[in-house]
Amino acid sequence: MRIACFVPVAVLAALCAVASPVGGQEIWPSKPINLVVPFPPGGVADIVGRPFAEALGRALNTPVIIENKAGAGGGIGMSYVAKSKPDGYTLLLALSSISILPVADQVTGRAPMFELKQFAPIARLTADPTVLAVRADSRWKTLAEFIADARKRPAAITYGSSGNYGTMHMPMEMFAAAAGIKLLHVPYTGAGPAVIALLGGTIDAVASGPSTVIPHAKAGKIRVLASWGDKRLASLPEVPTLVESGFDAVFFQWSALFAPADTPDPVLAKLREAARVAAADPKFIAALATLETPVQYLDTPQFQRFWDADAQNLGAAVRRVGKLE
Repeated sequence: MRIACFVPVAVLAALCAVASPVGGQEIWPSKPINLVVPFPPGGVADIVGRPFAEALGRALNTPVIIENKAGAGGGIGMSYVAKSKPDGYTLLLALSSISILPVADQVTGRAPMFELKQFAPIARLTADPTVLAVRADSRWKTLAEFIADARKRPAAITYGSSGNYGTMHMPMEMFAAAAGIKLLHVPYTGAGPAVIALLGGTIDAVASGPSTVIPHAKAGKIRVLASWGDKRLASLPEVPTLVESGFDAVFFQWSALFAPADTPDPVLAKLREAARVAAADPKFIAALATLETPVQYLDTPQFQRFWDADAQNLGAAVRRVGKLE
């Protein structure tokens, strides 16, 4: 026997709203979130991304799973997120190279893998200047010795990067131009592999975020010669900046959280609040402190202004470098 059940229209509408997709009123998140790191394990994005994913998961009360999608200087992972469903379940932990790659594609005549307008910025997490690192057993004890040798032997000194036009390549190009030297660029798939190559003697130098080289410097395996900061790093007070050494080269390697551009506003609002909570999470702060990388958080409006200005500066730098052979 069938029993008729009459539900008031208002109640039925509310029930349907709860069960509707993210574009409606479904409670978000209701399943694990993927946080794409567009570089291999061991680099700056990965080192920041893993403890942040844990903190973000605690803030949202749902698992946040790291997914490394490396290649093309970060372009493969960034493009993947740009084209992902904008439902809040696929996010991006990117570095400042996100601003570089579309301009680099234009300079080289390629169709851009993505455009900046395809991303919604949520929060900046860190902002460290890159540092110039060589092996501890290298012939160069100071920046002046490194430059003098490079001038004597053009293109003989090799350096590794996370890929053409990436956040390890561009600062070295800026430094080389300012110092009037020529170095030989050897691209890798990420900062981790480049640092491993340095430690193994395959290359001579890297420009990397402090967090990837300070542990090796403390272990006596790497020597840091200079930084691209506007002031000396608190974690490396004895290391001079390029600016104070007379070279006009400043570069910050920042990390930030992004979502696909069309992610619904209610989801973005929850992500923004969760990112704020995660950035203040004691475990996240402690994890970065062990790497001597302080949290330098910017909320969405401030980060948007910072990103706009930084993207303009980096785009101009890429155009100065031009098309690479």
